[in-house]
Amino acid sequence: MEVDSAEASGRAAQAVSVTLQVGPTGSAGVYQGALLLVAEPYSSPVGLSLPEFHAMPHVTIKVHNTHTNADETYAGVPLETLLAKVNGPIGKEFHEQALVSYVIAAGSDGYAVLLSLAEVDSTFHAGQIIVADERDGQSLGKHGPFQLIVPGDSRPARWVHNLNMIRVQQAQ
Repeated sequence: MEVDSAEASGRAAQAVSVTLQVGPTGSAGVYQGALLLVAEPYSSPVGLSLPEFHAMPHVTIKVHNTHTNADETYAGVPLETLLAKVNGPIGKEFHEQALVSYVIAAGSDGYAVLLSLAEVDSTFHAGQIIVADERDGQSLGKHGPFQLIVPGDSRPARWVHNLNMIRVQQAQ
């Protein structure tokens, strides 16, 4: 779009009404309650609303949370399934380039963690990382609506609360 002076173009001036709205901020700049999936150059970004996420097939895992020293049950969508929505190089698509790829998972407070893509791929790694929307049969409350759960870690430092963005990137 080009904007020029009405005087310079010889046309009469025209008023145009524009309204700008500032949305909520966060590490991904997405609206609260949405999960942004990014895997460029494999696909355009995909935003998932809470209802869209709830409609996806869920799995349930039991983990021990060393912060609370309690066993907890989480329900959610495997991270591998979410990456498939943006054509992430997983499963049959996992080739050499995927070995230098990684996943950044970020929360609305700016906290972010890194996972190798191999950790996420079930053909490569036995653990099942999920994006949870329930803990012990309830919504996540102040930790949600989404939380990354990485079973098998000795400490839950990579369990990102208030998860709002998942991004696949290549190291090279």
